[in-house]
Amino acid sequence: MNNPLLQPYNTAPFSKIENAHFLPAISQLIEKTRGEIDAITSNPEPATFKNTVEALENTGEQLDRATSIFFNLNSAETNDEIQKIAQEISPMLTEFSNDMLLNEALFERIKTVYNQKDSLNLSEEQQMLLDKKYKAFSRNGANLSEEKKTELRKIDAELSKLKLTFGENVLAETNKFELHITNKEDLSGLPEGVIEAAAQTAGEKEKEGWVFTLDYPSYVPFLTYANNRELRKKMAIAFGAKGFHNDALDNQQNVLQIVKLRHKRAHLLGYKSHAHFVLEERMAETPEKVKLFLNELLEKAKPAAQKEFAELTAFAEELDGIDHLEKWDGAYYSEKLKQKLFNLDDEKLKPYFELKNVINGVFTVAEKLYGLHFEEVHDIDKYHPDVKTYEVKDDEGQLVAILYADFHPRAGKRNGAWMTSYKPQQIKDGKNDRPHISIVCNFTKPVLSGVEGPTASKPSLLTFNEVTTLFHEFGHALHGMLANTHYPSLSGTNVYWDFVELPSQILENWCYEKETLELFATHYKTGEVIPMEYVEKIKESATFLEGMATLRQLSFGLLDMAWHGQDPSGIKEVKAFELAAFNDTQLYPDVRENCMSTSFSHIFQGGYSAGYYSYKWAEVLDADAFALFKQEGIFNKKIADRFKGFVLSQGGTLDPMELYIKFRGQKPDPEALLKRAGLV
Repeated sequence: MNNPLLQPYNTAPFSKIENAHFLPAISQLIEKTRGEIDAITSNPEPATFKNTVEALENTGEQLDRATSIFFNLNSAETNDEIQKIAQEISPMLTEFSNDMLLNEALFERIKTVYNQKDSLNLSEEQQMLLDKKYKAFSRNGANLSEEKKTELRKIDAELSKLKLTFGENVLAETNKFELHITNKEDLSGLPEGVIEAAAQTAGEKEKEGWVFTLDYPSYVPFLTYANNRELRKKMAIAFGAKGFHNDALDNQQNVLQIVKLRHKRAHLLGYKSHAHFVLEERMAETPEKVKLFLNELLEKAKPAAQKEFAELTAFAEELDGIDHLEKWDGAYYSEKLKQKLFNLDDEKLKPYFELKNVINGVFTVAEKLYGLHFEEVHDIDKYHPDVKTYEVKDDEGQLVAILYADFHPRAGKRNGAWMTSYKPQQIKDGKNDRPHISIVCNFTKPVLSGVEGPTASKPSLLTFNEVTTLFHEFGHALHGMLANTHYPSLSGTNVYWDFVELPSQILENWCYEKETLELFATHYKTGEVIPMEYVEKIKESATFLEGMATLRQLSFGLLDMAWHGQDPSGIKEVKAFELAAFNDTQLYPDVRENCMSTSFSHIFQGGYSAGYYSYKWAEVLDADAFALFKQEGIFNKKIADRFKGFVLSQGGTLDPMELYIKFRGQKPDPEALLKRAGLV
């Protein structure tokens, strides 16, 4: 079989790849990489930085590319066959990773170099690479006895399968539910565009009427606008009950097994808990510091949140006689109150946020700040017709990156939004090899109509929240695209997880600025620039119910730390444990049928275990950093050059706090966040 994953290629050869190619290619590339590692360990020359540390960094390039293609497809364009292959590939890769990290001969060579590091005259980047490689081994069992190494391997193999199963169950639950409406009265309150999209979904499913799903572009507007409280309740309960039905797709046992195995693994490696293990390599350093950070914010946010909740409850009672708010009422009455206070709602704003224009807007911001130019190209292979591909160049016309963008929901794609990479940046043999970056979102599709084949009767129009989501993911993409380091493992977003959100979250700030909105916020029919009064109202409403929003984020961070910051062996019931963790942050009454943990993919499938606090941590950094842009001008080239030079291009080559201070001239000031949030 002529396997495209084993041939040389520049951009991923999606159209040539069949599912049957993945397993043999990855098996073969694992063996090839083993050979590259054997060449390092059998080298008769004494261990040096070049023949050991740098040589190890250069192993497995083809394997990394093939696995990134496979796992990106498993998130963005999966099917039963890919999921089945993933259940085979994941344990293979885990076993291979353990074989490498527990390879005594390899560790001895690295340790030899590490012990001489003070006399080697290494650059800062080389020192960081050496440090990271040494820690990768020492923190993952290289110093354990053979018996304990075997136990570690067993744990890692189990974890890789459990995490996959967790994610598959969440996706299956999301796809399984639909709210099928045939009575037009049940659509009362819903905007025209949402109704059109639901009719389109029904048509795709060969049903009469309207179909709403748990995909965000369908679910969020339904909860926000539908007047029918019973149907909102039905949707909210379905959304909150993913993985919590005591059936084949139930995730409760997966959650308990994952946290217990993570704890066991940390204990085996000499750490008090999984959080202690994770946070050793984070800016926050310890679970105690994280809890202190979250609780200090909680102290500031809770009184504001309680006051806002009381006001929202009083408003709902005055409007509809509802004397206690349930979770399915929150978005609905928040939107009504926002309209009353600011005379502003998403439906007024959406016509000014056509997806095509917002994309051009974020490209223009990148051009004004960093001199980047984006050109859509049609000769790069893609995995789905929805995907757009761009060449990104600098002012001199040099290639900076390839960008893939995938914007709309479909059955084989998980919910949410993320940035990922198909090829890392590195400087090797004097050549600066540029990265291939991808952003994936789930925005409302254009509404199609027309007899002569489909034409868009309404383009994809974004809510303001979706605009900030696009800017957020694009901020991550800039971190990947502007990378300029020698080693791929230190390049782009390969930084501490509580630093990785700084580039993404800071870019969201531009969405609230008049100077930015005037670049792209034009009415999709008339071309009229967004009225100034709307811009003012967007700014005014930026801190609307901020106390409640902060409390919600803190509740997720505290739940994550509860699962991972202690010995979980005594936990019997997921729901009871979760309720205790939410005790200090709960505003709405609990919903018996719901459980957050069973679909909390960030921490049980993604990389955010013991790290969900990072969003708030990075908000402190981004509020403080953006304060400098505000002071000097949001498109100030000098400040942008500093941010690019010290934050975006450096990756993980230096300690993140060091990079931040080089950019800002001082440590971040937490007051900046509290001021921006209106909490002080």
